[in-house]
Amino acid sequence: MQNDEVIRALAALAQPVRLAAFRALVVAGAAGLTPGAMSEALSVPPNSLSFHLKELTYAGLVTQERQSRHIVYRADFERMNGVLAYLTENCCAGEDCAVAPAIACCDS
Repeated sequence: MQNDEVIRALAALAQPVRLAAFRALVVAGAAGLTPGAMSEALSVPPNSLSFHLKELTYAGLVTQERQSRHIVYRADFERMNGVLAYLTENCCAGEDCAVAPAIACCDS
């Protein structure tokens, strides 16, 4: 990943509603969530949630797919793993890391 991609992803997550929405999408996994379901679960007005989902999408952390009349959002686990890998790439100054790679990654 490039520096600007990681900065954009971290900036998107540095806001409470966006972090909560992203965490909800991680928990939902491959099934994803509609904005209506997220709005209700997070107690966030739909128009505010729409703004936050747009920011997460711009950062590449979530994807969206139209299913009939609904839009389903999903966490982009590959992208999140890329951010985590970038952050931990030099964490141990070339030595073996204390955290096993499987533990440090997100899987759907």
